[in-house]
Amino acid sequence: MLGVEVNRIVRIALVVVTLGIIAGLGFLWLNRSRTQHLTLAAGSRDGESFILGEALKTVVQRHYPAIEVTVLETGGTAENLRMLASGQAQLATAQADVMPGPAARILAVLYDDTFQLLVPADSTIRSFADLRGKRIGLAQRGGQFESFLRVAEHFGLHAAEFQFVGSSDAAADEAFRNGQADAIFRVRALGNPSIQRLVQRGDVRFLAIEHAAAMKIKYPAFETATIPEGSYRGNPPVPARDLPTVAVHRTLLAHQAVDQDAIRAITEVLIERRQEVMQEIPAEMAEVRLLLAQVRRPEAQRELGPPLHPGALSFYDKDRPSFLLAHADYVGLMLTVALMAGSWIWELKQWMLRQQKNTADQYSNRAVALMNSAQGTASMADLDEIWRELQAILTRAVHDLDEDKLSGESFNSFRCILQIALDVTRERRAMVSGGVGVAVTA
Repeated sequence: MLGVEVNRIVRIALVVVTLGIIAGLGFLWLNRSRTQHLTLAAGSRDGESFILGEALKTVVQRHYPAIEVTVLETGGTAENLRMLASGQAQLATAQADVMPGPAARILAVLYDDTFQLLVPADSTIRSFADLRGKRIGLAQRGGQFESFLRVAEHFGLHAAEFQFVGSSDAAADEAFRNGQADAIFRVRALGNPSIQRLVQRGDVRFLAIEHAAAMKIKYPAFETATIPEGSYRGNPPVPARDLPTVAVHRTLLAHQAVDQDAIRAITEVLIERRQEVMQEIPAEMAEVRLLLAQVRRPEAQRELGPPLHPGALSFYDKDRPSFLLAHADYVGLMLTVALMAGSWIWELKQWMLRQQKNTADQYSNRAVALMNSAQGTASMADLDEIWRELQAILTRAVHDLDEDKLSGESFNSFRCILQIALDVTRERRAMVSGGVGVAVTA
């Protein structure tokens, strides 16, 4: 019975392993052959995120035709994150100071967004605190609005103490140019085209936003930053001096359910093919091209930021030692145990074969002994007894074959010897009975 159980377990294990390998290969083939349709929620069409997204889309589809990316114009970070959480978008750009939902995973830091506050050159406003009661060119939605309120809170101000003008960035820009807004606030990369146009078309002045390090205590995503003198114009310089301010990372996020291979491919293009991505951005947008120099792996999430997407992590860790090298000791132990177990199974199989052969030898030896006895007797009663015992041996051997106590090869060898013994006994019975034999075969 032990042999039957061992063979049955081995057969079942082989079938399970084979089916598992076939299923795994089939799944991988289907997964790699199907087209991935991904939507990237990227903010306003003239924003840096949208422009980078379009360039990224082109290069991804050039190298990975099975990944189709659609870049969607949106109202900004807040809308992007809502679409990501609801499944309307699988990818999204977002300010790092706006918390995403639990399903969001980060791929990369795209660049740093800088808090930029502008007022007319002749304005009496000298600090952020002076904005109380003023008209602010800023839509009351999105990540920019949330960032403004966080800064205001730090200075003891609240939303009700401001008048917000403009339903969009474009409308707010127009209101500021027309004197309908006393200040305009933006969270954008340095050199942003819309801010550049405001500087070129009229006299404006940048205001410092102090206390970035202090605000970071409550808002860990805030970083200390500087708007360098002359960032937007050299003569006369705008701003007129280096100004302290706040910056936050602009990040690329993905839903946790997005295929890991697709995310790895997008991350690879973003990091290793940035020169190609840069070439897809129009030459007149040099300031956006240069943002690609800032693309990088996110730092370890010490705060409440989203974790890395597994697909991005597999790309970033591609140069790390393989699992086998990193866990060589454990792998060696496992191989040793596996070899010992294999050796034990092999020895058990050989022992079973030896037992089967010994059983067949016992049957064969007994058949030979009975054959010799038949040749040496003239008693019909003795011959009948020998015949019955040979038949009994055959019955036991067939039963042992069914129970795996005899191998097929051993049984066939024994059966040849048994047939000879039966033939000799039948002939001897015929001789003793005067030529009347019983025709029986094994």
